[in-house]
Amino acid sequence: YFGLDPANVRFFAQGTLPCLTPEGQIILESKSRVAVAPDGNGGVYPALENSGSLAEMAERGVQYVHVIAVDNAICKVADPAFIGYSISSGADCGNKVVWKCEPGEKVGVVAKRGGQFCVIEYSEMTPEHCEARDDAGKLVYGAGNICNHFYTVDFLRNVVIPGMSSSYHIARKKIPAADDEGNTVKPTENNGIKLETFIFDAFPLSQNMAVLEVPRDEEFSPVKNAPGNPVDSPDSARAMISAAARRWVAAAGATLTGDESAICEVSPLRSYGGEGLEDVSGQELECPFHLE
Repeated sequence: YFGLDPANVRFFAQGTLPCLTPEGQIILESKSRVAVAPDGNGGVYPALENSGSLAEMAERGVQYVHVIAVDNAICKVADPAFIGYSISSGADCGNKVVWKCEPGEKVGVVAKRGGQFCVIEYSEMTPEHCEARDDAGKLVYGAGNICNHFYTVDFLRNVVIPGMSSSYHIARKKIPAADDEGNTVKPTENNGIKLETFIFDAFPLSQNMAVLEVPRDEEFSPVKNAPGNPVDSPDSARAMISAAARRWVAAAGATLTGDESAICEVSPLRSYGGEGLEDVSGQELECPFHLE
């Protein structure tokens, strides 16, 4: 339980939804089994409800929830700045963003549609929208969504759960299906539809949403590609963790020696964001290093 009290750690399972033919009929995977698929990251909402986790939060007096993407290696869990900003803004929902590094970056952006906050996927945007800049040269539609969200428990229970019960996105996929004899056949082309919900589908339901821009190099290192890839991979995540460690100890007054390209780390049990490192002031730290 990561050193925590087991009573304060809860795991719950993601849900599934049946797969459909293009005509809307339920697909059988075999003669006795319906084809199902995960219900998307928006499935966190019904999963919280169906597992009893949301009710338990309310019973225990929990008022706020921080939801993060599992693949962001340098995410600030329960970030007091973000949570404090959202609470002080009176927000029922909050979202962290990093500004896109270039117009073609394949990331959804936070925007308003019909006066309501939403995330517009990069595939929905025209080249003109992607490349639009303001007078200062900053991308107009650049608030990249990084799946880092704040909610009040009341908003989840009273608005999201009843309001998202029938909101689905369609993904056309190759779905193993039963043939006329009931044998499972793997198709070579898209033959059906998977239904998904997205976590940001809740944004338009918000009455007061807070959006906070944060520095990419301090808060966003997604791991989406295989090792060896210089972008969004385990290698790039390790490099960002290492760079943060070097910045922290240098800011605390340490002098770095050795190979500064080597992997360095400050344990999160030692420092959350660079604080509490006063004891390294005036010291020489040889890279690579690991501060427990």
